[in-house]
Amino acid sequence: MTIKIAMIGAGSIGFTRRLMHDIVAVPELADATFAFTDISSRNLDMVTQLCERDLEANKLPAEIIATTDRRRAIAESDYVICMIRQGGLEAFQTDIDIPLTYGVDQCVGDTICAGGMMYAQRTIPALLDFCQDIREVAKPGALLLNYSNPMAMNTWACNKYGQVKTVGLCHGVQGAHWQITSCIEHWARREGLIGPDEKLHRREVDVVAVGIDHQTWFIKVQHGGHGFDIATPGKTQQPGPDALVHMISDFFVNTLAP
Repeated sequence: MTIKIAMIGAGSIGFTRRLMHDIVAVPELADATFAFTDISSRNLDMVTQLCERDLEANKLPAEIIATTDRRRAIAESDYVICMIRQGGLEAFQTDIDIPLTYGVDQCVGDTICAGGMMYAQRTIPALLDFCQDIREVAKPGALLLNYSNPMAMNTWACNKYGQVKTVGLCHGVQGAHWQITSCIEHWARREGLIGPDEKLHRREVDVVAVGIDHQTWFIKVQHGGHGFDIATPGKTQQPGPDALVHMISDFFVNTLAP
């Protein structure tokens, strides 16, 4: 049976197009109906044309409905994907600049700390409006998949106050997996286990990660039969001068387990 997937903030070309590609790559979902919605009709039209071209080129039966009417997009949906950046880049800049005037220099400012809380205060009300629409017009039990930051706070708010089952998703696990792989590549080259120009792919590094929603910890790292001891904050050993190794050593101690 065909499922309907509503995508809020579908004017985001990076998220919308890539997510659609991933979804229709699953044979059972190749005939899904996508309902794109965005407050920018210009961006929505652009992304819709690109995605329709992709479906046509690959001879896939999936259908796209594009509308600026959010409730129409959500109506009878099985899943709802949220990808909004509330306030745009202009508001995001204030999340960085205002705390900085008080000496709070944030790494990103979209998840925790002062910037994350400012971002949450303008994003959560919008998400609770989405949740109301989901409760009222989506299919019973529809699942909300949230990609909007601040991830943990937004997902918590939707579950507790929006009364909609919500899962927060991010590429942070995959990204950190690549960072850990880069660190092990540096170590393996230093130990003579790989050649000077040889590269590692993350498929060659086995990891176990716990937690999503920007709250991820890696509890196991293995490569080529070698295990790596996981570090605890404040007990990290610096395994070498390389800047990347210093950064990744916050995750684990570069010590071989026999």
